[in-house]
Amino acid sequence: MGALVAILVVVVLMFLGVPVVFSFAAMTLALSLIYGIEISSLMTTGFWAVNSVILLALPLFIMTGYVLQTGGLARRLIDFVEALVGNSKSGMGASMIVACAIFGAISGTASAAVAAIGRIMVDPMERHGYDRGYVAALLGASSLLGLLIPPSITMILFAVVTRQSVTACFLATVGPGILLMILLIIYNAIRIRMGGERPEQTVPVADRWQNVGSAGWKALPALMMPVIILGGIYGGFFTPTEAAAIALVYAIPVGMFIYRDLDLKGLFDCVVQAAATTGVIMVILVFSFIASRIFTMERIPQEMTGFLFEIFESPTAILVAVNLFLIALGMIMDDVSIIAITGPLLLPVMTEIGVEPVHFAAIIGMSVVIGCNTPPMAPILFLSCRVGNVGMSRVTKPALQLIFFTALPVQIAVTFWPGLSLFLPRALGYL
Repeated sequence: MGALVAILVVVVLMFLGVPVVFSFAAMTLALSLIYGIEISSLMTTGFWAVNSVILLALPLFIMTGYVLQTGGLARRLIDFVEALVGNSKSGMGASMIVACAIFGAISGTASAAVAAIGRIMVDPMERHGYDRGYVAALLGASSLLGLLIPPSITMILFAVVTRQSVTACFLATVGPGILLMILLIIYNAIRIRMGGERPEQTVPVADRWQNVGSAGWKALPALMMPVIILGGIYGGFFTPTEAAAIALVYAIPVGMFIYRDLDLKGLFDCVVQAAATTGVIMVILVFSFIASRIFTMERIPQEMTGFLFEIFESPTAILVAVNLFLIALGMIMDDVSIIAITGPLLLPVMTEIGVEPVHFAAIIGMSVVIGCNTPPMAPILFLSCRVGNVGMSRVTKPALQLIFFTALPVQIAVTFWPGLSLFLPRALGYL
């Protein structure tokens, strides 16, 4: 009961507009009062938990995302992808989806993809016949590939709060991420063919390969980033934290000296924005670790496991209930908050019914993807509306259609087909 009260405190306060950090502080205070624990005695638990080399990857990847936006790397990536797949009628939509996937393989965030790619592609897509509301919905859904395709800040947080391997969690969401990308491309093509949108052809066939070569050459420094990051991590050359540092060290000179879109003022602005974002996440994690310690001391996960087994008769029913719970939370909370609260709370329940921790990482990742793009809160979808300068009323219907026909099938596959998320970790020796 105490855990449910704590979650309710966070949800209500966030719904009332209280900043996330203060909402988590109130949750921790509520737990300490319910169970009669002196919270000051647990502050060192939170401090030492965030004093982690693994967490150094967070500010570095966040900073890299801001540099990509400001330094011109995102634009070159989009130009290359559009030249490669943008010739067909559905090509511009496919370009956005693939660009978000590549961007996710560099920055690890959804919001950075919305800001960087949305500002470049929304207006041109509307000029070529796409409905602006559909473009914003597609941008919101596509940007969430950044939460699945590694490196993923969401998976780093999950690995830290549940004491799992970061690399194994990265690998667990590769299959779901690729499957979601393919379904988004197929859905967009079917929508175009059925007359939902009627965009014009964007690139003459005769000029296509010449444009691909030119755009590819210009985008080569940017395209090398995911190769360096992912190749280095999975090749065993460096850790995810070292990969984040290398990505940032690589992105800054590319933006400043090759593309020349990044100046000292822009770099300073990136540092300020990354510091602010990182500060919020780290304070949330401090309170999350304190709450997790209280959960452990009071045996709350064990009580929750027993409670669920009393209500539901089978592991399958528990899996469905947990999925619905995570999606509902995602509709009103951001991904960091969901991971911080539910990761340590629900993992014991999942392991009790035979779900591998790394498999649960993929389940919770897909749940966040669906929730973050589903009203009423839908933080990523609202950001897409702001970037696309379009009202929520025009975006809601296409967004729900995208979720129903693309994200939900992937969620079902991830939940009931463990091999989709466990194949790569096992093949590379992380399980």
